[in-house]
Amino acid sequence: MEYIEILKENLMKNQFIEIVISGKLNSEVVFNKVGVKPFLKDNKLNLQFSYIYDKKTMHENIEVEDLYKKLNKEFSNFKQMIIFTVENDYQILRNKKGIKIIKQKPTKKINSLEHNRKKNYIIEENKPCKFLEILGVMNENGKVYKDKYDKFRQINKYLEFIRDIKDEITRKEKIRIVDFGSGKAYLTFSLYYYIVEILGVEAEITGIDLKEDVVKFCNETAKKLSYKKLSFLCGDIKTFDNFEGIDMIVTLHACDIATDMAIAHGIKWKSRIIMVVPCCQHEIFGQIKNESMSPLLKHGILKERLSSLVTDSVRGNILEILGYSVQFVEFIDMEHTPKNIMIRAIYNGKRNEKALREFQIFKEFWNINPYLENAMKEELK
Repeated sequence: MEYIEILKENLMKNQFIEIVISGKLNSEVVFNKVGVKPFLKDNKLNLQFSYIYDKKTMHENIEVEDLYKKLNKEFSNFKQMIIFTVENDYQILRNKKGIKIIKQKPTKKINSLEHNRKKNYIIEENKPCKFLEILGVMNENGKVYKDKYDKFRQINKYLEFIRDIKDEITRKEKIRIVDFGSGKAYLTFSLYYYIVEILGVEAEITGIDLKEDVVKFCNETAKKLSYKKLSFLCGDIKTFDNFEGIDMIVTLHACDIATDMAIAHGIKWKSRIIMVVPCCQHEIFGQIKNESMSPLLKHGILKERLSSLVTDSVRGNILEILGYSVQFVEFIDMEHTPKNIMIRAIYNGKRNEKALREFQIFKEFWNINPYLENAMKEELK
């Protein structure tokens, strides 16, 4: 039927908003109206049918594959159906001659599915979580404080990235992790919680930070939570090299070449997983030079953005050369919500000579001498 094709097209374009079915033809039908709205379940689109009676409303959730058959069945008992979409409203009228479709201007705005997505957070709302309670993100009943909701959302987003690589994490009975620049450690605590309490893997996590008061607070918090294998040390990324057998290194927002130092540690320790979110990338900004690109490079703000992209390209390329599969994904900072690039690298053991040739050409084009290349001089031979 034509209205089914309209619905399919708008679902495919993510422009479907709502359906309302009304004007029942059959007195034996016990409900008066039917509504259909989309929602997300495990990040998959589903539909909720609402059956509106005189004094109550009943709900039924279905998958998209079952929508069309069910919709035809329910509409067969009613005179009218309106399909609300972003670009148009479609009024479908049933009479003795058949079905008539009237296209009208849109009257509704698209519904955000974010409230449904909340129900599928890895750490759920309205469900007590001790470490988030102690860190002041939610109360003892699991209610997230209004001014901490962005932090709560970002913690869950971070854990989604961890969930993506859970097969790598669960390969061994025990995983050792170093978090460079752990700071207030919201994400460090969430990482421990997810791996130990959700995945059921034994984890030994060490957070490294320069601030003694922050390290002291984090150790006290870990003790309160009985997180026995989570500890924090005061130290500098550059000089901190007293680990062996590290499976995963993490660093979020380490400034300038501190990110490169963390990556270098991860490579030298033969870490299977490296996850970094860089910031404050000044090194390449002071080096980058190419006359043919001067219309771009003469503007400071454009040069800064380009330098960040070039810097991350260097990091990704060197990781590929040295046997890592690399992904660049968008990550949102917890404190100020700018969009950052996360580099997620998984060791595959296959040195990539093609990537090495690409890197040499790339480096010469921009006239740069990156720190990470020099730190990995022996490995890159």
